[in-house]
Amino acid sequence: MTTLFPLRGMRLPRRALVALPLLVALPAAAHVLNTDLSKLSRTEIFWTYLQLGFTHIIPLGFDHILFIISLYILEPRLKPVLMQATAFTVAHSITLGLAMYGFIQPPSSVIEPIIALSILFVAIENIITDKLNPWRLVIVFGFGLVHGMGFASALTGLGLPQKDYFGSLISFNVGVELGQVSVILLCWALVGRWVADKSWYKQRVVIPVSVVIGLIAAYWTVERVFFA
Repeated sequence: MTTLFPLRGMRLPRRALVALPLLVALPAAAHVLNTDLSKLSRTEIFWTYLQLGFTHIIPLGFDHILFIISLYILEPRLKPVLMQATAFTVAHSITLGLAMYGFIQPPSSVIEPIIALSILFVAIENIITDKLNPWRLVIVFGFGLVHGMGFASALTGLGLPQKDYFGSLISFNVGVELGQVSVILLCWALVGRWVADKSWYKQRVVIPVSVVIGLIAAYWTVERVFFA
């Protein structure tokens, strides 16, 4: 088990320090659906909501991207992170479906700060632990339930076509999952494949990246609690 003391002598890369204010200040983007769904076939609706789900992660879901990166970097092999992503997907599918069918009505003023806190939690865990603990799957599942409510807030604004309500909900979820897997594969191709086995991976990759993500998440938490 590591401590936070190594952070005293650690310097974040200059590029990270320069980019941090820009990342924190990124505006929240929203989906805009300029299509008359009543004129689309079921196949066209499927592809429309698949694309909406994907773009909700890439490029619009910066907070969700940071969460996925946080899940990945501690144990940068594909199998562990895909197991976490599966638990996350199952969880957010449950709450997304419940919210869209009106069984739950989570207020965004509560959900959005919790999403930011979930990113902060995982970032801190990455710093203070040296290995992936089995109970993280439970934590990820719980956070997935919360993130699913966040997905529901975005999807509620768009609405779902009455003639294929369930199908469009599924296709949106599939698009979200494809976006998450794309982030994981990109992280593996850029980082995990090359430096995961290096002795300096923890100090030079995990800790600096987690510190940057944690600072952004902490800012978002304060912003969403007091200024939203």
